[in-house]
Amino acid sequence: MNNTLRRTLDIVMFFVTFFLIQYLAYLGVHLVSGWLGGSANEVSNAATAGANGLSGKQLVVSSAIASVLTIAIFLRSKWAPISRNWLSTHPWTVLVWVVFLALGTILPSQWIDDQMQISMPERTIKLFEDIMGIPSGYLALGILAPIAEELVFRGAILRTLLKLFDNRMHWIPIICSALIFGAAHGNLPQFIHATLIGLLIGWMYYRTDSVIPGIVLHWVNNTVAYIMFNLMPHMADGKLIDLFHGSDRMMWLGIGFSLCILIPSLLQLNIRLKQK
Repeated sequence: MNNTLRRTLDIVMFFVTFFLIQYLAYLGVHLVSGWLGGSANEVSNAATAGANGLSGKQLVVSSAIASVLTIAIFLRSKWAPISRNWLSTHPWTVLVWVVFLALGTILPSQWIDDQMQISMPERTIKLFEDIMGIPSGYLALGILAPIAEELVFRGAILRTLLKLFDNRMHWIPIICSALIFGAAHGNLPQFIHATLIGLLIGWMYYRTDSVIPGIVLHWVNNTVAYIMFNLMPHMADGKLIDLFHGSDRMMWLGIGFSLCILIPSLLQLNIRLKQK
């Protein structure tokens, strides 16, 4: 088997394994809940129910279990090898700029979503409401999910894709991995946002050979989403302009301010991240 085919199959395996872990975690929690509740019907229907019918706490538990298993399996199998080389350079200023970059992407990304005029599916909104509506939801979505997803989509998938292309064509695997990351979210609004974020994280991974910058950006993105949901739950399915009480002027000022954070952050990271 040639290297190209083997690495392509590895990428497929990483993707399938990630989703299989998610499904088995949901299934396991559903089975245990049905067994503890003494409902034979729940147990028999669990295999096809997936996340449907789980309470917020059960969704948090299943998501946390899936993330922990993903982290353990991908590290144990060395599918996403971890090195301290980049951290040994003490890149604390770089990570501060990564935080600013993450903050600067939020409003422009939401504006792009609004222009597509596509609403997030009701089922997805309900799923987020159930998880983010409880404090422990932050552990699952804000901390564990960014680590697990970065190990899979950058540490495993992008790392393997980069081996398939010449270094001068590094944007091809970065774009491919970003599209895969977006598609994994399963709906168009999240696909757009996740793809854009995936491009930035993929670029940082290429520059550093480390998942740490991506984990930080991913963590900030999910943390802001969690905070915004709990401060303004009515914005879960709203438009960006609703955040500014219907004022176009205030919305554009907000986007402009975000760009004043995003653009300098990109320029600083371009300077500070090592060039291959």
